[in-house]
This record gives sequence, C-alpha cells and structure tokens, in this order.
Amino acid sequence: MFARTERLLLRPGWREDASALAAAIGDEGIIRNLARAPWPYAETDAAQFLERVQESALTQFLIFSRTLGAPRLVGGCGIMQDGTDLELGYWIARPYWGLGFATEASRAVVQIARAMNLPKLKAGHFLDNPASGNVLRKIGFRPTGRVSLRYSRGRGEQAPSALFEEGELVEMRPNLSAALYLDQALAA
Repeated sequence: MFARTERLLLRPGWREDASALAAAIGDEGIIRNLARAPWPYAETDAAQFLERVQESALTQFLIFSRTLGAPRLVGGCGIMQDGTDLELGYWIARPYWGLGFATEASRAVVQIARAMNLPKLKAGHFLDNPASGNVLRKIGFRPTGRVSLRYSRGRGEQAPSALFEEGELVEMRPNLSAALYLDQALAA
C-alpha cells in the first residue's frame, strides 16, 4: 500500500532502504522519543525492522519528500499493535523537523485506518517531547488526561508519557510551507 499527500510519498520500507533508514533515524534525539527503537541504531537494526514490517498486517510506511529529483527519506509513520490497542507512531529526521511532515503523514495514515475500518487509534508522547503532542492535536487526537510510565529502548529506562485517543479531525489553517515548496520547485 502506498499513499501520496501534497508533499510526501508514504510507502512500505524495502530491504534496500536499510542504509538510508539507519542514517535518517540514527540520531539519539530521535531515538529517545521512540519506545521500540534501540540506541545506538545500526544498519542491522534497520534491516531487522524492515523485515518485521514486511510480515506485519498493519500499515507502516517510510516517509519520502516528493521532489523534482530523487525522493528523500524524511521519516516513518505507521500503526503498531500495543497490547489490545492500535497505536499511531511516527518519527521525522532532524533536518526536517518543523516542516509539518509528521502532521501531514500522520493525517494520511489515520485516513487509511478509517478506510480500513480499524478501531480508533491511540497514541502517546514522552512529556519531554511536547512537539509530538502538538502533532497529535493537529490531527484530531485528544489528550486523555492520563500520564503513564513507558519504557523507551533508546533511553534504556521508563519515562512519563501523555496518552491520547483519536477524536474528530479539526480544521487547521492552511499549510504555508506548501507554498514555499511550490516556489522552490518553480525556480528550479
């Protein structure tokens, strides 16, 4: 399964993506905000992850920026099983923080979940990563008011995590960065 948004291509990861995946996610500032990824993150970890994703029935994508040239790997987004719940998760490579890619990709994955008639999704973010909470609010997730300790393999310890549940999509102001992309593409 593939998905396209205004600026992104979401597609399954392939074995050949292991090197690019390890380079994009191999930043302690990214890994510490994920529950399942180890630190340090090596190419063998990327290869193992990509193999597991191929065997999963749930939607998990690598996120590529659509460019006039070769697409750039900018992150990952998908749905994972968390006990009896389905959980939305995402990460963005550091050079692409603040560009709205997490919001754009996550919104597309939630739309896919709705089209597949999956149960409502859950999500969470470590309290020291408030930007992730902003993404969840933008795509219509609501804070539950609960905070729980969650283990992070990258941190090697538990950390407080705010819990969210899928709500209704809220209308947001237009994405102004899309206009900047268009200007850059026309200038090339």
